[in-house]
Amino acid sequence: MDISVYRPGELSSADRAAWTSMQSKAHLQGSPELGNPFLSPEFALAIGRCRRGVRIAVVREGGEPTAFFPFQRTAAGVGRAIGLGVSDAQGVVHRPGFTWDARELLKACGLAVWEFDHLVEGQAAFGAEASGRYPSPVMDVDQGYDAYLAQLRAQSPKFTKSTLAKERKLGRDHDGVRYVHDERDPAALRALMAWKSAQYRRTGRSDRFAHEWITRLVDQLFHTRSEPFAGILSVLYANDKPIAAHFGLRSERVLACWFPAYDPAFSKYSPGLVLHLRMAEAAAADGIAYLDLGRGQKEYKDSLKTRELMVSEGWVTRRHPVAFGHRARRAPVRALRNTVQTRPELFEPADRLLKRMGKIRSGRR
Repeated sequence: MDISVYRPGELSSADRAAWTSMQSKAHLQGSPELGNPFLSPEFALAIGRCRRGVRIAVVREGGEPTAFFPFQRTAAGVGRAIGLGVSDAQGVVHRPGFTWDARELLKACGLAVWEFDHLVEGQAAFGAEASGRYPSPVMDVDQGYDAYLAQLRAQSPKFTKSTLAKERKLGRDHDGVRYVHDERDPAALRALMAWKSAQYRRTGRSDRFAHEWITRLVDQLFHTRSEPFAGILSVLYANDKPIAAHFGLRSERVLACWFPAYDPAFSKYSPGLVLHLRMAEAAAADGIAYLDLGRGQKEYKDSLKTRELMVSEGWVTRRHPVAFGHRARRAPVRALRNTVQTRPELFEPADRLLKRMGKIRSGRR
């Protein structure tokens, strides 16, 4: 393989155009997962402005780019999927039929190990060493919103009826109920971040927006707009104030759901669920094929989904002391977390404990 490694700012406009073209054609060539916005050049470049060690490997055949592999690395050669911890789709974006040797690619990139937790399907060279595969539920809207709603009624009739009834009640109880699919007001984004931070603390989770780089990343992506890519802020209003919001990323065919939150004062109306239905309706009208709800077991995802994609977690390693040491440190932590999350008899008590801790912390503020 002819492999060149670039810093994000060194990538030429021609290479970026080739990368985007591969994503645009992915659904026509049997690899729709490569069209995910987390695999786009815009996401890689935004991460590069917020994090150190971001690199992009470009594989060429006959002088023409045939694959793109964005990653992050340390000086010691520890590699991670770009945006690990916040990105919901990872891997190599490539032309149809392209195959690669994982260790050869890692060697060219100066990596002893490459860690991933949302590796998309069709990445045989990396997936062979995955330690686990996990569902990522999606909402299919390629046949239109009415077709999606009909399927939702068939598989979850009680949920669908209840959610639509709550939306009607919201309209009766409050004035000015409206939905904006692509809100450009930064104040609405700040409201979303505040709700999400409070939710993280309330449930005992780590507050992602307490990390300055994540806040910067979201703000940058909110202002990033191109023909195939955009950061989309969707907002549900009542009484001319936001009551629920979601920030995600859109490519030509996929809306990747990322940060949803709502005002707890309106919880009896299930505004987050109402918001997702309005997002599905608007996405269908915009030519989106599906909304990717992301890996993770949540009741609302099970209620809204039409099917599931699969993503993988694990490491690809070369024979190197750094790789052995990194894996020895990380493997037990990941194994314990995944065991808890996938076994209800362990997850539910752990979840209750985290929520109690969240209440205690909130009471101290």
